[in-house]
Amino acid sequence: MAGATTADADLHHGDHDDHHHELPWWKKWVFSTDHKVIGYQYGITALIFLFIGFYLMMVMRWSIAHPDKELPGILQAFLNKSWLNEEGQVTGDLYNMFGAMHGTIMVFLGIVPLAFGAFGNFVTPLQIGAPDMAFPRLNMASYWAYFAGGLIMLASFFLPSGAAEAGWTMYSPFATTAQVDEPNLWFTGQTFWLFGMVMLITSSLLGAVNFITTIINLRCRGMTWMRLPFFVWAMLVTGFLLLLAFPPLEVAALMQLMDRMTGASFFIPTGLNFTGAGTADAGVMAVSGGGSPLLYQHLFWFLAHPEVYVLILPAIAIVGEIIPNNIRKPIWGYKSMVYAVMVLGFLSFIVWAHHMYLTGMGNVVSTFFQATTVIISIPSVILLTCLFISLWGGSIRFTVPMLWALAFLPMFGFGGLTGLPLAFNLIDLHLHDTYYVIGHFHYIVAPGTIFGLFAGIYYWFPKATGRMMGNKLGHLHFWPSLVAMNGIFLPMFIQGMAGFHRRWYDGGANFDEITSRVLFHEGSLWANLFNKGETITMLHLNEVMTFFVWVLAIAQAPFIFNFFWSLFKGRPAEDDNPWRATTLEWAAPNRPGHGNFLEEPVVYRGPYEYSVPGHEDDFTPQFERGSDGVILGEEEPPDAADKGGH
Repeated sequence: MAGATTADADLHHGDHDDHHHELPWWKKWVFSTDHKVIGYQYGITALIFLFIGFYLMMVMRWSIAHPDKELPGILQAFLNKSWLNEEGQVTGDLYNMFGAMHGTIMVFLGIVPLAFGAFGNFVTPLQIGAPDMAFPRLNMASYWAYFAGGLIMLASFFLPSGAAEAGWTMYSPFATTAQVDEPNLWFTGQTFWLFGMVMLITSSLLGAVNFITTIINLRCRGMTWMRLPFFVWAMLVTGFLLLLAFPPLEVAALMQLMDRMTGASFFIPTGLNFTGAGTADAGVMAVSGGGSPLLYQHLFWFLAHPEVYVLILPAIAIVGEIIPNNIRKPIWGYKSMVYAVMVLGFLSFIVWAHHMYLTGMGNVVSTFFQATTVIISIPSVILLTCLFISLWGGSIRFTVPMLWALAFLPMFGFGGLTGLPLAFNLIDLHLHDTYYVIGHFHYIVAPGTIFGLFAGIYYWFPKATGRMMGNKLGHLHFWPSLVAMNGIFLPMFIQGMAGFHRRWYDGGANFDEITSRVLFHEGSLWANLFNKGETITMLHLNEVMTFFVWVLAIAQAPFIFNFFWSLFKGRPAEDDNPWRATTLEWAAPNRPGHGNFLEEPVVYRGPYEYSVPGHEDDFTPQFERGSDGVILGEEEPPDAADKGGH
């Protein structure tokens, strides 16, 4: 292909630069156009935001479990004390603020940038044999737009109004009218949230265009479509999801911004009565009216359901790379997984309104979305089934990345299964806005996606740094995290089915008819196990979940220490392919330089050739030429060749 010549030229030009034109530090590591450095930037920034989002959750969980107790000093240390009441307890306003920003930070500033921005940027060009992304400067602009959006979001905490407080979904008209009693609407958390979201979506769009172009045009010789690693397929589908789903929310944010700042009424209905405290113009809002709050929900969820797959597909892709490497056999049903991930991407665009059953849609429309929601579970089941069947008969190596990958499978499966009841209108009427929904979603993205991302960090760490992360610290990180994740989210299903509402900042202390329901009677085995010996009610589950939140927080200490210790003092990787893997990124030297590869990479076979009969080793890399290796379209007749990628 034409791209191969360009790649070769760039490669030699990169060697020349490395020897004769060393870039200044700020251009090499800060305003870099190298996809690997940008991947590092995304990764470190996203991990910081994940820990910030986790801190917000710890404050919320304390309020839910102990609404009558003062917030512990370690949690107060990072707070504006005026946000608490006189007794040092969390208020409803603070809970709403942290709830909105926890969801926003975790999804848009943490998981998506880590999954797509960090892993996608670092791994994708290496796996397809490209010297860099197709548009390096666009790649740099994508990161800095993300960074600017993150700073705007964080800056909102320091405004007199505090950060946004209308939920991470920002439904109008509530979000449009929130904080309008502030003297300057431009400097409110709600407004900053909208500006920040525009920057974050712009970043995602730039990245999506770059990924799609890179994967289609910059594959090396021999890298045909069905020789692509599954990770690359998932990145390609994720890129299309970002490209097609994010613009509606960007438009919605701009429209809501105009509603707030200019008196427009895209989402404000006629005759909306507003009685905000401290406002001189309380009463019917002085806007033209005619707007539709439901329009905002449609625009938001048209993004937000594909967004779920933007979160989960990179994690499935990482697991799909780690499992065949650690079972020493090819992944079962590779083509089925490729087709499933494409079908999953398509179907994700026609299920959004199952989030909107409570808006009163008609039976015909709700039946359509019930059907598509059930159907979309089929490709997800295909992906999980292929990964589970792959384990059968494998010579499993229980490395630290493999532990995270194996734990991902049941956690994601449980999250998916608990989502099926929510597909049905009748059941959703009862479970909507309860802790059941929180438990379902978090099983997908917490012990699901985040476990996959941790697996990827441990797996590709030697390629990025030339050093191995410590195994003992890895185990010390994994096992408490696995137990704690289930301790936090499993009880939510019990509470949710009892009607526990997701926005009770006091944990439902004033809703006796629900929270006083008995789980275990006085003197029973489980009551004694909890060292109470008294009746255990729904309310006590709040304390159990909050305890496991602290366990989960402590469990991250070994990871943080392991990460930074290994970065500088870790055991050096024995060679460029320490895991004995088959995909193309392991042909590049550890800590790849500009251009990635020392010589032009060529691919001769599929991505998962493990334990092939007749071979001396139990792995045959894509880049190793042997008697069975061919470059499609060169050694084969032209009419038998796959035309892609050469």
